Amino acid sequence: MLTALPTLDAVLDAHASALGGDALGYRHHAYRVANFSWLLAPGDADAREKLSIAVAFHDLGIWTAGTFDYLPPSRVLAREYLHQAGKAGWMVDVDAMIECHHKFMRTPAGTSPAVEAFRRADWIDVSLGVRRFGLARRAVRDVMAAFPDAGFHRRLAELTLARLRHHPLDPLPMMRW
Repeated sequence: MLTALPTLDAVLDAHASALGGDALGYRHHAYRVANFSWLLAPGDADAREKLSIAVAFHDLGIWTAGTFDYLPPSRVLAREYLHQAGKAGWMVDVDAMIECHHKFMRTPAGTSPAVEAFRRADWIDVSLGVRRFGLARRAVRDVMAAFPDAGFHRRLAELTLARLRHHPLDPLPMMRW
């Protein structure tokens, strides 16, 4: 189990003030998604680092930009980070992981397996393990026990309801086809 991802932790620490009271819930969500993704498509050290970066930024725009249309600001944050870290060559993969993580349908043929694994991993967490994409129920339960919800799903429900009140015709802008 991935229990210490220094890059993920450093990024979240750098954005702790924006995350506020949601910091622990988001950190645990990020670790759950990272673990599910790694179980679905393990890789080498570079793959783990790309995963750490993508998972750190994938929903961060909710808090840093104050919007539920958070994919564009999350992608911008990740791109800026990759440039500053001297890893601009990873931008295509990391950007695709963030951009595709809410898609309902499988990513197109030819897309990196890590992108599809990341998409599935986020769905596993958001669905509270109802969707498991072949992962053993026990594995999902173990990850969820290691990284408890800490109010993350409740917060998503609050944000969704608030968005629905103000934008009834476009309640979930991040769920584009």
